Amino acid sequence: MKKEFLSGMRVMFPLIAAVIPIGAIYGAVAAGKGLSTLEVVLMSALVFAGGSQFVAMDIWTHPASWTAVGFAALLVNLRLVLMSASIGPHVGQFTGWRKYAAILFLTDEIWAIAELKAREGRLTPIWYAGIALPFYAAWVLSSLFGALAGNTMGDPALIGLDFAFPAVFIVLMMSFWKGRRTGAVLLASAIAAITAHQLLGGVWYIAAGALAGLAVAMAHGPAAEEKSA
Repeated sequence: MKKEFLSGMRVMFPLIAAVIPIGAIYGAVAAGKGLSTLEVVLMSALVFAGGSQFVAMDIWTHPASWTAVGFAALLVNLRLVLMSASIGPHVGQFTGWRKYAAILFLTDEIWAIAELKAREGRLTPIWYAGIALPFYAAWVLSSLFGALAGNTMGDPALIGLDFAFPAVFIVLMMSFWKGRRTGAVLLASAIAAITAHQLLGGVWYIAAGALAGLAVAMAHGPAAEEKSA
């Protein structure tokens, strides 16, 4: 069991290293918005969704509009419904609470690594814990560091840390590249997201991009994988 756990952890280590600066930036931003260190850590520990946490901080006010924050988080996290449906069959053999815990800890990075593992062989609860628990701990602890460091971190853009979030998603996306079909989905998502961002503002661009990409994927149907060009 220990060997299996460490195997999952080794696979996840590059993404753990990548998420640390992202978590630190979130902690610093949240502290700058007036959240206490405890509130920053609790948000990371209980929400555990970087995208929605950053969006929440982007629209955070005093006093906070819980309706706006909750709705924005819902829009951002709608993608997790599709990810849960995708990973569900692979964790179907998990017994009891393990199945629900696997979905509870689902993030973009954990989903991607688990999906790649499922293509090669069977997912097990111990291996899944090896990718999920260290990643969770890294996110919470890096948020704590960011909250404590606060303004001493300076401007993340000056040293390129602001690109850490997009860089992680680019790497994950390329892991699932299927040639022109994938390109069409990404192009549709990008056009819809940019258009919605320009016309509607807020976080509607996230839902628009997701729905456009899903529509194109469904229009193509279950096609055989293409070789990347």
